Parts: sequence; C-alpha cells; structure tokens
Amino acid sequence: MKADTTVDAVGLLCPMPIVKLSKGVKAMESGQVLELLADDAGADSDVPAWCKKTGNEFISSEEGDGCKKYYIRKS
Repeated sequence: MKADTTVDAVGLLCPMPIVKLSKGVKAMESGQVLELLADDAGADSDVPAWCKKTGNEFISSEEGDGCKKYYIRKS
C-alpha cells in the first residue's frame, strides 16, 4: 500500500509507537495515509484501539522486514 508518510517505531516499546503515531497523524491532512513500522507486540492491539478511540481509520497491517507495517488513514 502507498503511504503519504512513514513513521518508524522499530525498537520502541509501548507506549512509544502510539506516541509517534499520534504525532505523525497530527501533522497530516485529512484523508492521507500513514505507515507505522513497529516491532512491539503490543502494537497489534494498540494501533486499532487508538484508531477507534481517535476516529481515524485502521486500514490494515502486514508483515514487513523484521517488523510489522500498520496503515492508518487520517479522518
């Protein structure tokens, strides 16, 4: 999937991937897509929960090279 911006949170533990995700989304325009790279196991539940709480769209996740890629569309 093509993203407008990428946030690298590889090597960071909870809650830092969500902190970086939040900052990244705030800097974007509505409708743009952010790609979050993370290897913290908690991100699997934290990212969709954060999207639901903030009203942003959790598009998908997929395995990457040594990390997982999460795609979020800013509402």
